[in-house]
Amino acid sequence: MKNILIGVGLTVLSTQAFGQAAPIKKTLKLAETQASLLLKQVPQAMQAKPAAPGKPAPVSPRTLTPDGELALVPSRDWTSGFFPGYLWLLYEATGRQKWRAAAETYTANIEPEKTNATTHDMGFKVYCSFGTGYRLTQDPAYRAVILEAARTLSTRFNPKVGALRSWDHHRDTWGYPVIIDNMLNLELLFAATRLSGDSSFYRIAVSHANTTLRNHFRPDFSSYHVVDYDTLTGQVAKKTTHQGFANESAWARGQAWALYGYTMCYRETKNKAYLVQAEKVARFIFNHPNLPKDLIPYWDFNAPNIPNEPRDASAGAVIASALYELSAYSPANSALYRNKAELITSNLTKHYTAKPGSSHGFLLLHSTGSKPANSEVDVPLIYADYYFLEALLRSKNSGVGNGLSNK
Repeated sequence: MKNILIGVGLTVLSTQAFGQAAPIKKTLKLAETQASLLLKQVPQAMQAKPAAPGKPAPVSPRTLTPDGELALVPSRDWTSGFFPGYLWLLYEATGRQKWRAAAETYTANIEPEKTNATTHDMGFKVYCSFGTGYRLTQDPAYRAVILEAARTLSTRFNPKVGALRSWDHHRDTWGYPVIIDNMLNLELLFAATRLSGDSSFYRIAVSHANTTLRNHFRPDFSSYHVVDYDTLTGQVAKKTTHQGFANESAWARGQAWALYGYTMCYRETKNKAYLVQAEKVARFIFNHPNLPKDLIPYWDFNAPNIPNEPRDASAGAVIASALYELSAYSPANSALYRNKAELITSNLTKHYTAKPGSSHGFLLLHSTGSKPANSEVDVPLIYADYYFLEALLRSKNSGVGNGLSNK
């Protein structure tokens, strides 16, 4: 495969590049204030509640507990890479060595995951941390971790199904589950091909994207959450949900993963089918009658008690980040997508951000993890902060996504 070079130099944000310079500047200042608080409180929480004997140590903040305490997770948790990634984005936004040093410290905690073959979430964990760090530093040690993680993730690919297996648990419910979230883990595989020249990673990523495109979407281009496969035939066994309201409902963050995933896949492959799919998912989201006026979706587009349902700011942040990038690839709809992204980021800034010094240092409020499980409902979530900050960065650089070079 032909290697493609993409510039990866550090860019310090000039807020004059934004259409709304003052609000963006204020939000970046708030992000720094909140991250500074998190950096103080995470070590304190680790010391206050050390890991039990034989249990993995907590290394990264995820959310707040029901009693308002900081909830930490070990590296094996799917969200562990977002905090170091968030710190890297702060370094990219400001150029301040404080954030680079902190990012390096928390990124190092994720390295054991490079050989964890029990999870599909290698991209979320390793690419958001080591991938972002490599893009900004070109540290060869980070490159090695990315490649090892990609090799590990590749072991979860089943050629008969044509996709990477998602969960290993829930074996009594699904035989070979593939979730729409898994689209974002493909970015690690695309990066590995760029860094190594080994196209096997690329072929796996494309196969997974094609299989998901073929089987995950309804005629209106909303996405199922979980598609289960028969490994003997490679055929679909059933289509269900795990975090959505119902099997046939449109779980909001699932639609956000679909939009982001196919936009990213177009960036990496230039396959117009992926661009078309991303545009159709965007159309579904913005034409849905249950999308609120502020464009921050309820946790499920078909939740039964709208408008008295929790919002999901994390879905809004993912959608905004995806739309900024999509606007760079779709000339006919560029202004529309960018306008929608700016509306979302503006509304998140005005109505969903924490007050300085509150929420233990998280930036965004009012996200929903899993409403059916009554888990992480109307709380801050670290991945919401990550994608919100990424969206702000993309609003500055014309939306272009951050692929890796082959250096």
